[in-house]
Amino acid sequence: MSVKIRLARHGTKKKPFYRIVAADSEFPRDGRFLEIIGTYNPLIDPAEVFLKQERIKYWIDKGAIPTTTVKNLLKKEGFFAKLT
Repeated sequence: MSVKIRLARHGTKKKPFYRIVAADSEFPRDGRFLEIIGTYNPLIDPAEVFLKQERIKYWIDKGAIPTTTVKNLLKKEGFFAKLT
């Protein structure tokens, strides 16, 4: 079981809202997940990002791999700078 930290799309048509989730790589994009670890709302300017820092660190320590988009969001929020 490889765990990924990725976005799960919610909201209505043309009004997306994303949850940042830890999910098995075999689960569907908007389907099953292990835990909600944040949210991302791109419609607000600037985009609103909420992260559960402790839980993200926990999953990364367990071997979860963030997708490219989530990695960019984490960098923008300064998550990796806080780890060092």
